[in-house]
Amino acid sequence: MPFFYGWVIVGCAICAAFARQGAAVATLSVFVEPMCRDFGWSRTALSGAVSLGGVLAAFISPVVGAIVDRRGAGVVLALGALVVGGAALALSQTTSLLWFYVAFSIGRMTFASPFDIGISGSIASWFRRYRAQAMSYVNVGASVGLAAMPMIAHIAMTDGGWPAGWIALGISVIAIGALPAALLMHRRPEDVGLMPDGAVVLEGAVGADGGLSEVPPEPQFSRGEALRTPALWLLVAYTAFIFPVQAGISLHQAPNIIQQGLSATVAATVVTTFSLAATVAGLGFGFAARRIPVRFLLAGTAALMTFSAVAMVDIGSATQAYAAGIIFGGGIGGLLTLLPVAWADYFGRDHFGAIRGVTLPVQVVAQAAGPLIAGALYDLSGSYQLSLNLFCGLGCVAVVLALLARPPARAA
Repeated sequence: MPFFYGWVIVGCAICAAFARQGAAVATLSVFVEPMCRDFGWSRTALSGAVSLGGVLAAFISPVVGAIVDRRGAGVVLALGALVVGGAALALSQTTSLLWFYVAFSIGRMTFASPFDIGISGSIASWFRRYRAQAMSYVNVGASVGLAAMPMIAHIAMTDGGWPAGWIALGISVIAIGALPAALLMHRRPEDVGLMPDGAVVLEGAVGADGGLSEVPPEPQFSRGEALRTPALWLLVAYTAFIFPVQAGISLHQAPNIIQQGLSATVAATVVTTFSLAATVAGLGFGFAARRIPVRFLLAGTAALMTFSAVAMVDIGSATQAYAAGIIFGGGIGGLLTLLPVAWADYFGRDHFGAIRGVTLPVQVVAQAAGPLIAGALYDLSGSYQLSLNLFCGLGCVAVVLALLARPPARAA
């Protein structure tokens, strides 16, 4: 069978997913202690920049989604890498909280909207049968980036302080993220004479291998049709409950570990450990999605993140910290692999960008709320116990919502 160009698209998406992590809250977490110490900022004040970036992303998401549908993901991802890299370089020159807010919120806005819609939209357009598998490979790149970026910053900070950490991140993001997307990506396989998955015939007819395709007819929901289905609103509600847990723990896990008496090196390596766990889990969930309904797997990811919140309340040793990080990483790996697949499988690829453009604001606002809530509760109580208990409750609700989110009746 000839090589399918869609795997080149996957490679470009992997590079973009890696570069994107320069603005991840887990990467920011290694800057929390030194920057708050140097400038006298509270955790709430610093966390607000993450929240502001999420709010900005919510405003631009409908426009980004329409651009991805019309022009493709390549230009969006290339410009996104330049913006995130430039924001990191600007953060190395931080002299005030206002400067930090402007630079980080722009980078976070790009992380939360153009990167998210561009990466998931490219995979949704090029794959159907192998969509979850392809997305799991992309999330390997994301997880490796999430493991590498905090360590890149931590190593640079050892000699040059936090400004050197931001410079190292900026250079890494621009070098890895921009060129592949600009030069190699195409909007859809049909634009270059191909079909999703490299198939010769779609919709259950005889495939390239002479056997019957295992892929059922693809749903064709417009944005308006999708908005009238219960499935969409259940997925939106799932998003609203699980992403505060994902973002809140991601940003504050390193300070939480340090507060409980462990070293900064242990905290940084726990961030790396959970990222590596997310890599393995993403692959596992991606292959499992070919056999298990995605709603059950989404419930499993929420359960893992709930267990991790419980485990992080009282960490007495490095071993416990690493164990909690591994559980959390397993949940994140599944979440980031499966949720884009659920949107594409439930509603189709023709209007994927438009549908994600109007639903993604809930995700980015939820991601913005998590760190802010955790920071505020820390400043109020002097520990992260209240926020971790809250995240445990939110995760339990998300498990139920995922189980209720059955695929909608297919639009003709």
